[in-house]
Amino acid sequence: MPLWTCFQCGAQFPDTASPPAACKICDEERQFVNWSGQSFLSRDELSARRQVVWREDDGVTGLGLDPSFAIGQRALLIPEPDGCVMWDCIPLATEAAVAQVRSLGGLKAIAVSHPHFYGAVADWSEAFGAVPIYLHGDDRDFVTRPHPAIVPWTGDRLAISDDVVLLRTGGHFAGATVLHWRKGADGKGALFTGDIAMVAMDRRHVSFMYSYPNYIPLGAAAVRRIAAAVAPLAFDRIYGAWWQKNIATGAKPAFERSVARYLAAIA
Repeated sequence: MPLWTCFQCGAQFPDTASPPAACKICDEERQFVNWSGQSFLSRDELSARRQVVWREDDGVTGLGLDPSFAIGQRALLIPEPDGCVMWDCIPLATEAAVAQVRSLGGLKAIAVSHPHFYGAVADWSEAFGAVPIYLHGDDRDFVTRPHPAIVPWTGDRLAISDDVVLLRTGGHFAGATVLHWRKGADGKGALFTGDIAMVAMDRRHVSFMYSYPNYIPLGAAAVRRIAAAVAPLAFDRIYGAWWQKNIATGAKPAFERSVARYLAAIA
């Protein structure tokens, strides 16, 4: 039986004879059902229509689908001595892409910022021997393809290594998570935010939303919580969720200015 992928959001569902009746991600107010109606692709159909491409993005390797698919995010690979940490995920794992990641040291773990970017996490984990998939437990109800490699971690901090740490900030989702890489940006530190803090088009600011497609802003208390979680961290670069949507340098003062600007705007 085929595995199914939501055409609109890229979430993968278990193997069943027919596609699901609905997508719990798209049916929720932070996303939306495609205007043409809910539809799903089998994994084989998706791989026939899309390929996984990889390229450098401000000093780290990124993976994405070409042509762009669903939400269009890219995953990033954070190199460690014992393998890479994949940050966020994409809806497809191909043999060529797995071979490319293997050539970079393979995967030792996967961590995802929130349910919109879960994609094909189970496929990627299985390709590397069922490496752990760190998804915050507060968002467990949004897992569309349960898998034994999923680690529903709890609390506000999880260290994957001495240099790679996950922090629950909340905001976009209850379990919304950012990743801090101490050695990133040439040792100055890098913060991987997905769209928990969305890098703006000027790439000098970030902003915050509860729902991006439905234009629901995030409240002041949630933004202050995100800012408080980030405040102790040293970082010079922010990596967003899409190709080149990064703040390449001076990211921490840019983040602080952005928080002040946002709170003033909604006051």
